[in-house]
Amino acid sequence: MIKTDILIIGAGPTGLFTVFEAGLLQLKCHLIDALPQPGGQCAEIYPKKPIYDIPAFPEVLAGDLVDNLMEQIKAFQPGFTLGERADTIEKQDDGSFIVTTNKGTQHQAPVVAIAGGLGSFEPRKPALENLAHFEDNGIAYMIKDPEVYRDKRVVIAGGGDSALDWSIFLTDVAAEVTLIHRRNEFRGALDSVEKVQHLKDLGKINLITPAEVTGLLGDDSLSGVRVKKTGEDEAFDLECDSFIPLFGLSPKLGPIADWGLEIEKNAIKVNNALDYQTNIPGIYAIGDVNTYPGKLKLILCGFHEATLMCQSAYQRIHPDKRYVMKYTTVGGVTGFDGSKKEAPKAVVKAID
Repeated sequence: MIKTDILIIGAGPTGLFTVFEAGLLQLKCHLIDALPQPGGQCAEIYPKKPIYDIPAFPEVLAGDLVDNLMEQIKAFQPGFTLGERADTIEKQDDGSFIVTTNKGTQHQAPVVAIAGGLGSFEPRKPALENLAHFEDNGIAYMIKDPEVYRDKRVVIAGGGDSALDWSIFLTDVAAEVTLIHRRNEFRGALDSVEKVQHLKDLGKINLITPAEVTGLLGDDSLSGVRVKKTGEDEAFDLECDSFIPLFGLSPKLGPIADWGLEIEKNAIKVNNALDYQTNIPGIYAIGDVNTYPGKLKLILCGFHEATLMCQSAYQRIHPDKRYVMKYTTVGGVTGFDGSKKEAPKAVVKAID
């Protein structure tokens, strides 16, 4: 049994920042995530994608943001259960909760913070015959390790940011990159569209629009795709080693939807007037997974919600103690490992 003060479901940016805010209150955290590494979507889906609305960072790559958050919380020594999905929750007589994963790992805490982003994700798959047969044998729905495609012939289908960004990135990795989209216009960032067009002009990307992949070729593993251009009667075959349809992901709450929480449009309703607590006392929901009037699904909003949630969690865990908030510029940051970042004396003197 893993015991902690705050059990965080989801190790994305909001979940990771919760560790920092809890650590300032000397509360220990443990995180559960179905993904094999921390970072959520930022690490799994678009680590190379720039983010522009993180305060003090005019631009930061999603993967770098995760790295910075991990560095920020290192002193608070969080625990991680990765590659496992939070399946069931049971309330105990003492008011604490036991959360069990799909692999049977049990966790106990007086406070549970659900920071699962948009929930678990399932890729939107094209309606192609024998699709399942080639999954993991030439077909993938997301790119985890670009080196898998080193010197390979890759076909990407899609018209959003992921399709554009990975097409650009793989030009320096794959032997051949082909991007297929059913329209001439793309939904991604204009800068990315212009880069793809420039790479096409240089002969580094084969761009086929408007067109769709209508068939898959091969026996045990994928050897090519069948492509049909809009307005043309005949399809043609295109040899390739890998086909990556990037049509987006469908979010699902998964087992959390059966925990007795109040759900609205695939999100968990919370009381944003106080502390982002759900209809079950002791269970909070922060970040993209929650909903309330005026909700904005932004990482910086998740950071704000995590901060207020931790204050409420402290009072729940220590009902007889009164916490007096101190600015980190005054009190510094003391880690569980004994490390301490002192506030500059001149600042302390000025405030005093």
